[in-house]
Amino acid sequence: MSQKISKEISARSASGYVAVVSAVILPILVVLTKNPLILVLGFLAEFPILLGLFMLQPNQAAVFTLFGNYIGTDRSNGLRWANPFYRKLKVSLRAQNLMSEKLKVNDKGGNPVEIAAAIVWRVHDTAQAMFDVEDCRAFARIQTEAAIRHVASNYAYDGSAAATADGKPEVTLRGGMDEVAASLVKELQARLERAGLVVEDARLTHLAYAAEIAAVMLRKQQAEAVLSARQIIVMGAVNMVELALEQLSKRKIVELDDERKAAMVSNLLVVLCSDNEAQPVVNTGTLYN
Repeated sequence: MSQKISKEISARSASGYVAVVSAVILPILVVLTKNPLILVLGFLAEFPILLGLFMLQPNQAAVFTLFGNYIGTDRSNGLRWANPFYRKLKVSLRAQNLMSEKLKVNDKGGNPVEIAAAIVWRVHDTAQAMFDVEDCRAFARIQTEAAIRHVASNYAYDGSAAATADGKPEVTLRGGMDEVAASLVKELQARLERAGLVVEDARLTHLAYAAEIAAVMLRKQQAEAVLSARQIIVMGAVNMVELALEQLSKRKIVELDDERKAAMVSNLLVVLCSDNEAQPVVNTGTLYN
């Protein structure tokens, strides 16, 4: 059997200042009448007036219930008065932070990573927050942990530069913080909606490989960085060699056959791609001797 979803109903309360003035004037009028019956009734009337008073701060609401039935929600600020038989449950409408613990999850590639996030949420529907879940704060904390685990498993920690099917680079946890945050907000909103909560923001506060594979993945990242740098160096060296051969041929400074071109290309690539400074060698002969 599906659970009935509550919906907030607006309820009105009277000004508490009028009730306070009435509570002060009424005893005076009763005493002036000097009637014992009116005196007793007047003082008995003071109790409902005083019991109906309550105070609401800015961004705070009061949920009214009467004998287990939901009456409505009052969002008026200041000193208010309502039926003294109402039970008045105060609910904060202010934005609240939720800092998750560091969770160990597996990313899309199955690598264990540590991840944590900071969530900004607030109560949107007071009826759902009070009656559809046992404790909205505990509900938000548990669902946040589940949402973080689910979102983290959909992305790799750090992928290569390979493109996806639509030609765009793959979104990763480390490289696509904004996309991951937007996905986390969407996932959290879907989970917290039944509790009457709205998610305003969600950001990752901690992201790292788990300790058992951190050293290995660091060496992998260093190797990828060295490989990427080598590719840039080689591409630049090839362009420079091509330019040198083109200029020599265009200006007719020297005529080179294929064998001499190959030797020149080899020497230039060694000089340009070497980690150490090239040592000059004086050739007293020719290429063929």
